[in-house]
Amino acid sequence: MPVYNRERYVVSALRSLVRQRDVDLDIIVIDDGSTDGSAEAVRSMMRETPCIRLFRQANMGVARARNAGLRQLPPEAGFVSFLDSDDISLAGRFKRDLACFMADPRLELTYSLMTLADRIDDERLEPAADSRTMTLRGISLSAAVFSRGLVDRTGQFDEDFEQAEDTDYLLRVFETGPNYELLDAVAIYYRRHAGNVTREHSGRVRNHLRAIHKSMRRRKADPSLHEVQGIFELKGPANWQML
Repeated sequence: MPVYNRERYVVSALRSLVRQRDVDLDIIVIDDGSTDGSAEAVRSMMRETPCIRLFRQANMGVARARNAGLRQLPPEAGFVSFLDSDDISLAGRFKRDLACFMADPRLELTYSLMTLADRIDDERLEPAADSRTMTLRGISLSAAVFSRGLVDRTGQFDEDFEQAEDTDYLLRVFETGPNYELLDAVAIYYRRHAGNVTREHSGRVRNHLRAIHKSMRRRKADPSLHEVQGIFELKGPANWQML
């Protein structure tokens, strides 16, 4: 979980993970130079939840924060997922996904749906009654559970991306032709709010298109790579600005 100035939301995000006690979780939080109370909010959870580990670094951007988290993976970690510090992981989603891996030892990746919501009830960890919502298969690392082998094979996040590092990473993952299963269940509630980095729409679109262009160049240089097609829904209603 990369964190940058998310004091208001990070406890809810962590609570949504901690409640999933039916799996053995190691929660790695990378505070990327927050200037608010994010780190102390995380520490308040750590006092009662030893599976949360906090690491702090100077502000270097989300791609470097994600890579810092990957470097902290324990050797015995068999599966990896991500959660942004303002989103909510649905109860039971890891148990559900891990059952798929247990049923098929060849499986390397599960990829689920996400629900966008503009109001979250932080007590219930659910969309508020008056929230606008939309469910789709979007571009989100949090919708995926990766086998450790797939993460090691994919390598680090491209630190040249200030945004859309998730798009680039997922394209690289699917280009390798992993054994994957698309699940028709929601994995996360994606919280829409004024501070979303994805609301910087022009920059997000530019970086997203750059990630697609890099994918095209990789596949042209290496015909063994797979075309990524029919996995993501890239657009929603115009007022949601999904790109």
